[in-house]
Amino acid sequence: MAQRSSTNLWGGFNVALVLGLFINIAFADSPYRFFDWNVTYGDIYPLGVRQQGILINGQFPGPDIYAVTNDNIYINVHNSLPEPFLLSWNGVQQRKNSYQDGVYGTTCPIPPGQNFTYRIQVKDQIGSYFYFPSLAFHKAAGGFGSIRVLSRPLIPVPFPEPAADYTLLIGDWYTANHTTLKTILDRGHRLPFPNGIVINGRGPSATTFTVEKGKTYRFRITNVGLQHSLNFRVQDHELKLVEVEGTHTMQNTYSSLDVHVGQSYSVLITADQPSRDFYIAVSTRFAPKVLTSTAILHYSDSTTSVGGPIPGGPTEVEWSINQARSIRTNLTASGPRPNPQGSYHYGLINISRTIKLESSAALVNRKQRYAVNSVSFIPADTPLKLADYFSIDGVFRIGSIPDFPSGKTMFLDTSVMGADYRAFIEIVFQNHENIVQSWHIDGYSFWVVGMDGGVWTPASREQYNLRDAVSRCTTQVYPKSWTAIYMSLDNVGMWNIRSEFWARQYLGQQFYLRVYTPVKSFRDEYNVPDNALLCGKADGKSTASP
Repeated sequence: MAQRSSTNLWGGFNVALVLGLFINIAFADSPYRFFDWNVTYGDIYPLGVRQQGILINGQFPGPDIYAVTNDNIYINVHNSLPEPFLLSWNGVQQRKNSYQDGVYGTTCPIPPGQNFTYRIQVKDQIGSYFYFPSLAFHKAAGGFGSIRVLSRPLIPVPFPEPAADYTLLIGDWYTANHTTLKTILDRGHRLPFPNGIVINGRGPSATTFTVEKGKTYRFRITNVGLQHSLNFRVQDHELKLVEVEGTHTMQNTYSSLDVHVGQSYSVLITADQPSRDFYIAVSTRFAPKVLTSTAILHYSDSTTSVGGPIPGGPTEVEWSINQARSIRTNLTASGPRPNPQGSYHYGLINISRTIKLESSAALVNRKQRYAVNSVSFIPADTPLKLADYFSIDGVFRIGSIPDFPSGKTMFLDTSVMGADYRAFIEIVFQNHENIVQSWHIDGYSFWVVGMDGGVWTPASREQYNLRDAVSRCTTQVYPKSWTAIYMSLDNVGMWNIRSEFWARQYLGQQFYLRVYTPVKSFRDEYNVPDNALLCGKADGKSTASP
């Protein structure tokens, strides 16, 4: 199994042809980066057991993507699997371009033996993100990797340049094949408890990060797992939080950090201890039992291996809630970002709409399903964005999911919620269950303005943070609690709102938000790409015009 490495620029590609075909107002004047990826199955051994994994260019996890703000990224993906495949870009906002989002509601799958080139601009973004396979249950087999978007040289970063920049992709893992897990779900059952925790695709003590005494290092930590929140800590070292999914944060120091599914954090770690090796520990949180995996922080002049007990993590829910509330935006830090409706002062913008989303679990036709506001999502035969673009009837209905819990018995539908471009909305995630939930919104970052136990009411707004709440794309909701966010609908398109618990997403806990404007303009949204794959009722349509 090949080791992780930096992605090579797309060799052999006719750059002149690309520039001739694709230079337009969408991508003018910004650098291009080209990648060529081949997706295959191969043997992997994350927990010491051979299993079938998804490799990208022979690597598990997949290659890193390095980019700079506003870069244009072209990723030519060859699908060498025997089934359709899609990649999605968690946290990369795809400004005005939901066709490239890489989920089935917006993009036709890449058929076996064919390729598709994603064209992405990391417009007005910096920070730590990741990509993953979004179809079937491929995410349980790998195919994921990190995305780093760096600031342009002239934009100051609110901390000294670290000696090195490390990625840690952490997550729960099963030794069963992903097709076996999918079959369990298809038959209407819940998944069993996972077999372990992996760090960069490896089990306990299989990964080492080398540091030099006295220097400071950046660690980008992403939970790419299927369901479980994880706690990250380093033996005898403090973690200084500096960035959350594209937002520079107040530089609070923590002994450990809870990372919920789909979330990314950057911390600075200074090698300020006596020279030896130290445990990096990752363990499950809010789970029926604790699974722990380790990596090694190795001082370059160390002659002493790790010793002592593996450091333990927190156990209280309140500890995690207090930590989450302490994560605030660094208002003095520069950063490339859009400024819709004066949204640096988001607390002064009038809310035009409140949406309350309530999760539920139930049996439908004697099979396990999950829902949002009683609607359990089922995919249509045509990507919703293509049906919208080509005005194809009978694929989805706007308003097929209500703004508030209906109290109805769970039912199946292709749920799409309509919304107006440039509205400024409040979304409340209400959790009546005894588990921590994790929710993600494609195409957007949002302000996490409040969270607390119990049931949200309008009076809950009195405790909102309307000054320096962190802006991010994935948020947790604690057991029997609520989380409230503010979001400026400044990105036209069809955007997936989903549970990041992948079995729940697969069994219906998701829907699409159609952010719409009647004005047809490149200023607001790009046309369907000329290389778009067309399928379902959109098959045979022309990409030249709707």
